[in-house]
Amino acid sequence: MSAICHHTMSLDGFIAGPDDSMDWVFRYGTATSLAEETMEGIGAIVAGRRWYDLAVERWDGVDGIYGGNYEGKVFVLTHRPPPSAVNPRISFTSGGVQEAVSTAQDAAGEKDVGIFGASLSRQCLRAGLLDEIVIHLAPVLLGDGVRLFGGEGDRRIELDRVSVGEAERLTDLRFRVVKLRTVE
Repeated sequence: MSAICHHTMSLDGFIAGPDDSMDWVFRYGTATSLAEETMEGIGAIVAGRRWYDLAVERWDGVDGIYGGNYEGKVFVLTHRPPPSAVNPRISFTSGGVQEAVSTAQDAAGEKDVGIFGASLSRQCLRAGLLDEIVIHLAPVLLGDGVRLFGGEGDRRIELDRVSVGEAERLTDLRFRVVKLRTVE
């Protein structure tokens, strides 16, 4: 069971364009064998509040995840939980990123945990909680938007390439995060 960051990304590193636009993603196709494999392997999702708000506003909420093909639980990490849950598949947590990932791992059983949202993906990477990064690289330069990785205070992280593939106009990339072990 792994924690996996799974995104379509522009060549210049953005997972959403200006104003969080995602319309560009569908111009390049979404049906890849790696996308199917990753989607089928995810048993629970941890998402940030910003992702949740946008999903509800623009993409049919949790019912729109993976084109409506995802049926598992979604754990939304937030400091601003709504007064009541609108969908029984959604749980809101404010206990921190480690607690949210741990709770999602319990819910996922033998399956993987999907990490949704740029900020949450970076937080999981910094905390040593991210095991894999799956990217569907689109042949476009967006110029601006929501950058997946990189930013002030980020440190170098080594990755091992697991696979490279292509489908339609996307290039599929799967990396394993190299976790440094301390010797005592």
